[in-house]
Amino acid sequence: QVQFVESGGGLVQPGGSLRLSCAAPRNIFSIYAMGWYRQAPGKQRELVAGITTGGSTNYADSVKGRFTISRDDAKNTMYLQMNSLKPEDTAVYYCNDFPPTTTRSKHWGQGTQVTVSS
Repeated sequence: QVQFVESGGGLVQPGGSLRLSCAAPRNIFSIYAMGWYRQAPGKQRELVAGITTGGSTNYADSVKGRFTISRDDAKNTMYLQMNSLKPEDTAVYYCNDFPPTTTRSKHWGQGTQVTVSS
């Protein structure tokens, strides 16, 4: 099994917070940079944030200062802490390799739905 497994999505009011989790196989997680991506209805999938094995991070301009990406190598898990959520953050969130040019089709999971609405 090589698909990544996303969880933690839900319905939240504007201004609220959510923490997403991404679990990956140990042999993949420990050696690759990882990223969070999202796809809103009618739009292309886009990069949200990425993190290298050394902990360096990269964020889309639209989420800078609101989202924080992190990884726990001992648990083979990556996280996305999302604060000050906006309706435009509504999307299905996925994790995969980072940067976007290195994503692999076999790693795309089912994603987790985030809906920001009052």
